[in-house]
Amino acid sequence: MTRAQRAGFIFALGAAGYFLALAQILPVPLVPTDIAEQILPLIPWWLLVTFGSYSLWSLGWGLWTFRDCPEAHEELMLEIAQAKTELRAKGVSVD
Repeated sequence: MTRAQRAGFIFALGAAGYFLALAQILPVPLVPTDIAEQILPLIPWWLLVTFGSYSLWSLGWGLWTFRDCPEAHEELMLEIAQAKTELRAKGVSVD
């Protein structure tokens, strides 16, 4: 099973459980029904906000640590120079 199939299966299983609990077919353990009726409709919004917060944090952290790896930068520039040399040897204009 690939990672995408596994993620899709887990998502489908979670969505089915959520809709069964939302329709009150499946009881939510350790939570009174009146509180579950108030909380369950808000879970998709909470997940959306959580995902958005994680995405923004991940993007910000990537920008913050962008210049923290000079070795990787030098290695990448060396690979680019090698690729240009190989392309020039084959007659491709790269500049």
